[in-house]
Amino acid sequence: MAAPPLSSFDAALDRARFAVDYVDIDHPRVLLEDAHVLAVFGFGSAAPANMQDPRYLHVALQPYQGTAPFEVWRCHGPVRSGRDGGVAWASDGQSTFGVIEVAEAEHACSSDPTGIVGAAAHAYVRMRAFVQDSETPHLLRIWNYLDGITQGEGDIERYRQFCIGRARGLGDFEPTRLPAATAIGRCDDARVLQIYWLSAGAPGTPVENPRQMEAWRYPREYGPQPPSFARAMLPSTQGRAPLLLSGTASVVGHATQHAGRLLEQLDETFANLDALIGAARTREPHLPDALNASSRLKVYVRDRDDLPMVAAALQQRLGTRVPYILLHAAICRRDLALEIDGVHGSVAA
Repeated sequence: MAAPPLSSFDAALDRARFAVDYVDIDHPRVLLEDAHVLAVFGFGSAAPANMQDPRYLHVALQPYQGTAPFEVWRCHGPVRSGRDGGVAWASDGQSTFGVIEVAEAEHACSSDPTGIVGAAAHAYVRMRAFVQDSETPHLLRIWNYLDGITQGEGDIERYRQFCIGRARGLGDFEPTRLPAATAIGRCDDARVLQIYWLSAGAPGTPVENPRQMEAWRYPREYGPQPPSFARAMLPSTQGRAPLLLSGTASVVGHATQHAGRLLEQLDETFANLDALIGAARTREPHLPDALNASSRLKVYVRDRDDLPMVAAALQQRLGTRVPYILLHAAICRRDLALEIDGVHGSVAA
């Protein structure tokens, strides 16, 4: 469903450093004519597959009922953009969008037959070097999209292998300073790891969920390398950027809840989002105390046949009050039916 008209978003930029909106428009070309646009994302087969402008990114996840609004990141300052060593980027000097796409086959070897470990390590090494050498050296948020995310058994599962490569690429890191992140499975059989990020000139504040164990502390049963991310991130902008919500699912502690019960998982996921917002408000009381028109959500659903039921449940729960995009995508655990990420407290409302 669409957000309010773009004009309200433009007016809000007078006080924003970074904002996210969903815009219903036929083609992203008109959005990219704006010098304050940091990035535009088109979802699924109805969106342009590529454009010359490095600020545009096509995400292969298919929207429910075929089309979705474009996701738009905007900032206060005029934006410069370019390409550098496999990284497409855009920046206003305070916030930077970057993306790298790596063909897994180029990193395959006997110990890594699909190449996902090597591709993830390569992507993260390149991302880290690019960010550290930029005006915006602090990673706030990362999105990771990979095909066949739960293929393979035990420690050979592709998500577990991705976590190994990600940690290698990050190098020595302080777990309590990790960025927020999402890792989602594409469903197009394209073995290309797509990673994009938001970095800033000042460090953010990671936020953990009091209902969940920190992901980086997960026990061995989830693989040899725990996931490397924070549950959310508060940018250091004194209320001029939204809370960045990581991929959030029906997990309490470290365990999946309500396996096989779709709507119960949806309820548990929203309970976790509410808890994250509450935790963030202890640091930033200006944040709205619940999801509202300032929020922007992406809802990822594993099984295509479940999309109508989730769509109906979202309509009943959120109506037109909270803008969201509903996408078909695989989740990083086989017993999780859905996941939600997004932003909250955006000045775009």
